[in-house]
Amino acid sequence: MAWRTYGAFVFGPRTSATTKMLRNMGSVVQPQEDFLKGELHRKHPGLTNLKTLRLPANLQTAAQSIIHRAQIAQLPGRAQKLTNFLWSRKRAVEDLTLRQKALGLEKELWEKAMQKTGDLDEKALEDNIRRRIFSELRKKTYHWTPLKYDEEMGVVYMASRLAGGYAAVRRVLNEIKKRDPSFSPQSLLDFGSGLGTVAWASHSLWGDSLKEMVCVDSSGPMNTLAERLLKGDDETAEPSIKHVYFRQFLPVSPKVQFDLVVAAFTLSELPTVKDREEALFTLWRKTSSYLVLVENGTKDGHQMLMEAREALLKKQEKTVHDPRPSSVFAPCPHAMTCPKLAREPKTPCNFQQQYHPLPLAGHKDSQTENFSYLILCREDPVEEKSGAVMWSRLIGPVLRRSRHVHCRMCCPDGELKHMVVTARKHSRDVYRCARNSEWGDLLPVVQNLEEDEGEASP
Repeated sequence: MAWRTYGAFVFGPRTSATTKMLRNMGSVVQPQEDFLKGELHRKHPGLTNLKTLRLPANLQTAAQSIIHRAQIAQLPGRAQKLTNFLWSRKRAVEDLTLRQKALGLEKELWEKAMQKTGDLDEKALEDNIRRRIFSELRKKTYHWTPLKYDEEMGVVYMASRLAGGYAAVRRVLNEIKKRDPSFSPQSLLDFGSGLGTVAWASHSLWGDSLKEMVCVDSSGPMNTLAERLLKGDDETAEPSIKHVYFRQFLPVSPKVQFDLVVAAFTLSELPTVKDREEALFTLWRKTSSYLVLVENGTKDGHQMLMEAREALLKKQEKTVHDPRPSSVFAPCPHAMTCPKLAREPKTPCNFQQQYHPLPLAGHKDSQTENFSYLILCREDPVEEKSGAVMWSRLIGPVLRRSRHVHCRMCCPDGELKHMVVTARKHSRDVYRCARNSEWGDLLPVVQNLEEDEGEASP
């Protein structure tokens, strides 16, 4: 008791300011903004990841009913085969690239032929070189073919991709919900809607604020399956989500806009850069607030998104219906060229979401969806870009060690950095946020810091 009294006499009553000062003693740099906005470190504003996701109960029940009724032979094997095919799918080779390869091969073969001595039959040699060029191109060129979904193939796709596709879209849309809480969309356009997972994911976030959801897919059987899922596989039942309309073609009028436009795993179904660019500008014309693009987290998936980003940020249509410029909302914290594409070997910028798949034979209890995404908005992102604190994107696993955290980030200056975060160098708040962050989250970073990347090893 005497010691407690003496301590109180010497130091005085501990105020909240004193407590904060003592807690942060030893910090070299303190953020000059309240980036926590009153939140706990484990719930800081940069967190965008979700816990392991499940399909909505109504959706899962309907999917199981449809799959059971279909009685498709060897369904687990076919579903896995389709999953592997979609994941390994590449972009179609452009005609210009193919011609350049052919010219290079022709030059190489002619040079080898000229080195040989003796009489040459130019006509026979030319025919031989042409055959060899065609043979080499057939062997080494990826043969892209469009996928056509009938009802049976649609059910296989449902068993294969329904849960994973839903998880990726839900995670991406959640970032808009988290970072722009005032956004309450009333209209949605889903281009390449497939089984309607975008409508389900959007409804789970914004509920009945959505008064119109237009799902566009060129496959009639897919649209039919999506409607069956909404009605719980019961034609006489009311749909679980109202105001969902299915179409096989986009609305014609360029003046019709939607608050939220989504194209999930759709760009990869378009064969050429020109086709993808035309579709992108059509979707952008129809975007009032946010345009969301999602693809597989592969090199080709990421590359297609970066092509889309480049086109929408730097190119302009001849006729502009909405003069508001485009800006990057996520995942990039900048509008510069993707730094991952400037490094060798090139690696995709991708993210992960855990989910529970449909309870079918061969499915594990929990799986991981790897995806890449891009969100563009009509106006500047809602966060303040000025001040001492900026937000960087974590682009790899966060390695937590004793009193330091290894973070690999894409930063607002357009650079990739490996930052070793400590309480002493970056403040207790930033350090605790780093320890509570995961791959894909945003992390506050104090500007004008000289990083010592060699300070500690993972």
